[in-house]
Amino acid sequence: MIRVVLVDDQPLIRSGFRALLDAEDDVAVVAEAGNGEEGLHAVRAHLPDVVLIDVQMPVVDGIEATRRIAADPALAGVHVVILTNYGLDEYVFHALRAGAAGFLVKDIEPEDFLHAVRVAARGDALLAPSITRRLIDRYVTAPPPPAAGADLKWLTNREREAVTLVAQGLSNEQIAERLVISPMTAKTHVNRAMVKLHARDRAQLVVFAYESGLVAPRDR
Repeated sequence: MIRVVLVDDQPLIRSGFRALLDAEDDVAVVAEAGNGEEGLHAVRAHLPDVVLIDVQMPVVDGIEATRRIAADPALAGVHVVILTNYGLDEYVFHALRAGAAGFLVKDIEPEDFLHAVRVAARGDALLAPSITRRLIDRYVTAPPPPAAGADLKWLTNREREAVTLVAQGLSNEQIAERLVISPMTAKTHVNRAMVKLHARDRAQLVVFAYESGLVAPRDR
């Protein structure tokens, strides 16, 4: 059963998402909250698999709440998904840096919303290749700082290749096909890279790949 906490200051938004989730046999909404501070209390109390959290909220905003969740070792299994009205607004990349697993636009189709919750619960990033590219082109334009690539030395060549392909939005199955290896081996390379780079999830691997210079923002 996928356990979900909803955090949004608009009751109608929460009730709409809850209705969709509660209709599913494998999903349960365990708590709701109207601001980031209440959301943090709910997350710590219920230890959900997925937190759906709005960006702009009173008391504590979604980015700060995400940062606190990501920094708490007791919440290592919690996957945060940012809810936004505008898709690529100014907050999205900051949210990914803070530790979010991805983001959803609030007018998403119901079936896509449900699929996204399940993807997040598995620990996969909610970043389609086109969205990844637009995010990076918009937000990662400055050269990486001199020390940004220091952790790259800990990666094997295969792990570097896997991280590069994750940054392009490929799934483990697609990475396996590209590198001519098994999906399990691809998953192993990705997971080992996450451990070495102290990344919570694939979304943080994407951020690292671009900020370290492993992948250039304008590469095609």
